[in-house]
Amino acid sequence: MSVKPTAESVMASVQSAGKGAGPAPVHLWNPPFCGDLDMRIARDGTWFYLGTPIGRPALVKLFSNILKLEDGRYFLVTPVEKVGIVVEDAPFVAVDFSVSGAGDGQTLRFETQVGDKVTAGPEHRIRVARDRETGEPSPYVMVRAGLEALIDRKSFYRLVEIGAHHRFEGADWFGLWSGGAFFPMIPSAELS
Repeated sequence: MSVKPTAESVMASVQSAGKGAGPAPVHLWNPPFCGDLDMRIARDGTWFYLGTPIGRPALVKLFSNILKLEDGRYFLVTPVEKVGIVVEDAPFVAVDFSVSGAGDGQTLRFETQVGDKVTAGPEHRIRVARDRETGEPSPYVMVRAGLEALIDRKSFYRLVEIGAHHRFEGADWFGLWSGGAFFPMIPSAELS
C-alpha cells in the first residue's frame, strides 16, 4: 500500500535524522521517490503548503536544508523519502548583500530569505538571465549544489551602482567583481 507523503512526514523524517542546523547531505541520500507534495516556492521566496503560505520561518528553514535539484526537478530529500515540489523560479531569494574591497579585489556576500550566506566567486557564480521579449534582467547567485537565489530588486539596484566595465571573453561587459572573478551582466554597448 502506497502512502501519500505529507509535509509532516517529511519533517518527522528530517528530525529523526537529526538534521536541521544547516544543509543536510542530500547528495549522499538516494531514497525512493514517494510522490509529489503539494508544496510550492513562489518567485518571491514564499513557501506554500496546500495552497497556504508556511508562516513558521523555522519550518521553512528546515525544508530548505533538505532541498535538492535533480534532472531539472526539485525535491525534498530525507534518508528515507524523496518528494517532488514546485519551484516557480529559484528556490531562494537573496534579500541582502555586503561588499568588502573594491575593483577586482571586491567581495560580495549574499544572504537569502532563509539565512543562507554565500560569497560570490568561482564556486558561487552570479548570472543574469534576460527575458526574451522584454529584456528585463533576472539576476541570480549560486547558493549550493545547483540551487540558486534570485537577487531581489533592491539588492540588484545596489549591485548596479558598484558594477564596472571589463573586457570579458573578447567583448566589453558591464558586470561585477567578487572573489577574484568577473560576472558579466550586460554588454557595455547596450548601456550607451
